[in-house]
Amino acid sequence: MATLRGACVVLGLAGVWTPGPLLAQPGAAANTPAGACPSILQQSFKRLQDETPQNLCQYAGKVVLVVNTASFCGFTGQYEGLERLYSRLGPQGLVVLGFPANDFGRQEPGSSKEIADFCFNTYAVKFPMFVKSAVVGKQANPLFIALARATGTTPAWNFHKYLIDRRGRVLGSYASEVAPESPALVAQIQQALAAK
Repeated sequence: MATLRGACVVLGLAGVWTPGPLLAQPGAAANTPAGACPSILQQSFKRLQDETPQNLCQYAGKVVLVVNTASFCGFTGQYEGLERLYSRLGPQGLVVLGFPANDFGRQEPGSSKEIADFCFNTYAVKFPMFVKSAVVGKQANPLFIALARATGTTPAWNFHKYLIDRRGRVLGSYASEVAPESPALVAQIQQALAAK
């Protein structure tokens, strides 16, 4: 059941946070011109497969779904839904970015090669994945720090999701229990894709 708290809409057990009208355009990202790289994407991370540095500005102008992942978690099967979303909605401008993390239950203990092999061989993951990093605490990577600051929500477990629109505005935060193809998340992705 939805309840209103200030400018945020909190959907209890669904684990969904979406900004209300006062938070829909946090900070300078709201003024980012189309085609420019929003501040939240002005970061670089090493690609999982070969550790080549990747500037996230290459995803400017896309709708971005950021997910912290783990290979040995009860939610690991969500890789399938994430890949289907990426395959189906990628041509419309969606990109899924996976960030393996060993923060919760030590469920991502492997090396970059082991994680990459697992993701590709088990789930045929083709969406961009990055080397393992922390997503909570003092060692959290800067993207997750910015996402937590924008939403007021840090990941509580593996497969937490954040949605960013084409201009770099953080639209929502989704708990692990929210499946990638859940109606609420898909609806928000489609709405963001429709906005130019």
